[in-house]
Amino acid sequence: MNQKLSKNFFLISFLPAIAYWYLEENYPIRIAVTGGLILAFLEIALEKIFTKHVHGISKFNFFLLLLLGGLSLLGDEGLWFKLQPFFTGVIMGGYLLFKLWRGVGLMEEMMMAMMEESRRPPKFIIRILELHSSVFFLLYGIFMGYVAIYLSSDRWIFFKTAGFYIAFVGFFLIELIYIRLKMKRMIENQKKAELLKKF
Repeated sequence: MNQKLSKNFFLISFLPAIAYWYLEENYPIRIAVTGGLILAFLEIALEKIFTKHVHGISKFNFFLLLLLGGLSLLGDEGLWFKLQPFFTGVIMGGYLLFKLWRGVGLMEEMMMAMMEESRRPPKFIIRILELHSSVFFLLYGIFMGYVAIYLSSDRWIFFKTAGFYIAFVGFFLIELIYIRLKMKRMIENQKKAELLKKF
């Protein structure tokens, strides 16, 4: 039950952004930023109460929102608050790439801890998926920076919420096709190598 609740709280992590978007349309920037920060605090408090645990990404986003929200309040400028997806994407993508560069990716570590070796996908498949996911998060973060600076708040809230999930599903489908083709090519090459050994 706790795991299910934790997933639900992770999925609604964009509620502070929705609150900011709504309040910005109707009230001064200070009220919009304050409303977003209050909802971020309420979200993390409820996650702690109901699941007895706060997800690492929830903590990261909460403290990032506090920092950026504080800057927005000091400057009476909502841009800092809207840059949260930019910083999250760039930091997350960069961290995943750094872990891969160091030798063992975060996804690989998690699979090694949670799954038996016989059930795990081949190591090179995990590394391909993690590399491409890292690049996706990095590029989407940079894109969200552009959206925050140059596009309207309506566009920003779309790409912060539904747009992100649409882009991620599209990325995942392309990734599945790519991995299937790579696996098929690898199997064909193995068969050719076995045939050549007979001559």
